Amino acid sequence: MKTNKKFFMKRLVKLNKKLTYWMVFLTIGLVMFFSMYSNVKPAKLDVEQFSIAKETIRSPITIEDKEQTEKKRNEVVSQVKPQYVMKQEYAQNRVDLISSIFDSAIDLQNELVKNSGATETSDSPVSVPSENERLEWLKKKLTNTVNNDLSETTLKALVNHTKTDLSIAKDAAVTAVNKVMTERISANEVENAKKKVEDQIRYISLPQDLKNATIELGRYAIIQNEFYDPKATEELKKQASENVEPVRILQGQIIVEEGQLIDQEIYRQLQLLGLLDNNNSHLPFIGLLLFVLILLASIFSYFRGYKRQDQNQQKELLIFGTILIISFIIMKGISLIPIDNVDLAIIFPAAMCSMLIKILLNDRLGFIGTVILAASGAIIFNSQTSGPFHLIISLYILFSGLSGLFFLTNQNHRTKIFQAGLFVALVNIVVIVAMLFIPNSKFSGIHYLFYVVMAIFSGVLSSVLTIGLLPFFEAGFGILSTMKLIELSNPNHPLLKKILTDAPGTYHHSVMVANLAEGACEAIGANGLLARVASYYHDIGKTKRPSFFIENQMNMSNPHDRLTPEQSRDIIIAHTTEGAEILKAHRMPKEIVDVALQHHGTSFLKFFYHKAKEMGKDVSENDFRYPGPKPQTKEIAVISIADSVEAAVRSMANPTMEKIEQLVKNIIKDKLNDGQLSDCDLTFKELTIIEKTLLETLHGIFHNRIEYPEIKNER
Repeated sequence: MKTNKKFFMKRLVKLNKKLTYWMVFLTIGLVMFFSMYSNVKPAKLDVEQFSIAKETIRSPITIEDKEQTEKKRNEVVSQVKPQYVMKQEYAQNRVDLISSIFDSAIDLQNELVKNSGATETSDSPVSVPSENERLEWLKKKLTNTVNNDLSETTLKALVNHTKTDLSIAKDAAVTAVNKVMTERISANEVENAKKKVEDQIRYISLPQDLKNATIELGRYAIIQNEFYDPKATEELKKQASENVEPVRILQGQIIVEEGQLIDQEIYRQLQLLGLLDNNNSHLPFIGLLLFVLILLASIFSYFRGYKRQDQNQQKELLIFGTILIISFIIMKGISLIPIDNVDLAIIFPAAMCSMLIKILLNDRLGFIGTVILAASGAIIFNSQTSGPFHLIISLYILFSGLSGLFFLTNQNHRTKIFQAGLFVALVNIVVIVAMLFIPNSKFSGIHYLFYVVMAIFSGVLSSVLTIGLLPFFEAGFGILSTMKLIELSNPNHPLLKKILTDAPGTYHHSVMVANLAEGACEAIGANGLLARVASYYHDIGKTKRPSFFIENQMNMSNPHDRLTPEQSRDIIIAHTTEGAEILKAHRMPKEIVDVALQHHGTSFLKFFYHKAKEMGKDVSENDFRYPGPKPQTKEIAVISIADSVEAAVRSMANPTMEKIEQLVKNIIKDKLNDGQLSDCDLTFKELTIIEKTLLETLHGIFHNRIEYPEIKNER
């Protein structure tokens, strides 16, 4: 029954941790979503057609105006001239036609000469058939179309003249026709082309009737050779249409100015932009939800990818989420300040988030936080721009946050944090000036100065808020930050002054242990600074009865000589619990309280046990052991070893490196055999490194000194 109850409680605790884990994620996601909700919500305008605009309206997006684009394309297409093609072969065809007509007439003359027996070179008339017979012979040689198209007068002139005249007429006609037909002749230019042929033939030296016949043949040969090409015309129209750039309404473009009449075209553009749509569009909210999920995924991947104890994981996530939420609240508050023509986003302390996360957690989470803020800032501050994203501010936040990570050193004194803020301010100035210069912005000198002042204010405010919020995080989450450790290491701390005043031997012992423990912890990758500071306070319990501890017994008798072994045991053992109580009373960090309580673990007080045995008392070893618990962390285990080593070496009469080396080996071996290191995760390899590092440090302390000769006084 008890087993089931215990199992159930473990499951309940585990479920509660998981629920807390996811609740933190949900809270971060909700804060992100609702901080950007109003910035992506589509603006709805209550305007009517032909009314007067009450404010200047700009386009929130870039969108194609398809109606205007189509209208522009139609105008361009309508201006495309019809395309015509010239039939080159028509010129040769018409020349061949005229040549064949004259050749037929010349063939007739050759036939007449052959039949009459006259010589071919004779120009004298020969005895020929009658004119009608010659005319009929010629018509048979020609086609019906030609016979019908040509006049009787022209045909008679061809059959009544000699071969020489016909050859001259042929050459004149062919030349004129070829010259005119090689030029473009459209339907309405045919008559002009015929006139050109007629003019060229008119001045040829021929008998008048043959000249007239040649002119008629030339005019007959001229026809239209340029025709409409629908395919080429359509191709040209298509090309012209494709070359038309789409008409776009650009982001930030003024649609209507204040006091201007909202005519039909303006009203149509407002409808196209969705500014008059009364139906709420869900697309921006879906997009915002996906955007937030992407940002949450970056956080989840970090905490998912590293193996940690659940408690530490939840603590880190809660710290990270709290810093992120505070940054979002500041960011949203700045974005709601109603100042026109001034980009107040520049004063946002972007480096605060990265510096706080670096101090309290680590650099990688600081980088993730900076990227999330930069991405979200592009939306939250979009009221200063006409689009959905303010990319200049996004880059500004990114560079500012990264500079905070870069310039903040591990020595996180308050002065160092403020110094990092000044460096961030310098980076802010460079970034914002670059962003203003690149687009060739035309601002006045006062305007530039104002932006520079805001950039400086952002850097300084980042450091001030970091310093101011750090104590709240340390107190609220019980965080032992680097800066807190440095403050606790200050010799002027009241508890350290108490140790120095009340137990100076213990103070010196603690400083020596701190030197040994810090080097050993750093060698194995543990927190060396924590080990050093915790070592300062680990024996604070000895301040209650300092004289009962050997390091404080100078020039005095040992009070344990007057006490029973049991009394001595109780006083010695009590310094761990009493030290823890003192540290708790001063609200010291839990890590340091644990060191005071655990640095002796359950180790055995051999001296007083053997003293009791020698006195004949019936005692057991368990009666002379510290109550524990055993060291739970690497740092406490190293401090435990260093504490024993320092005390043992200090008690050696003539320490040599060989003796010290053997002593360190024996102490580590005894702690292992006694099970004092069983609850921490030290490996044997790390123990070897610890041993080597302790010896190196001790060698530096107990190095051989030059023995100077004694100078005798000769007097």
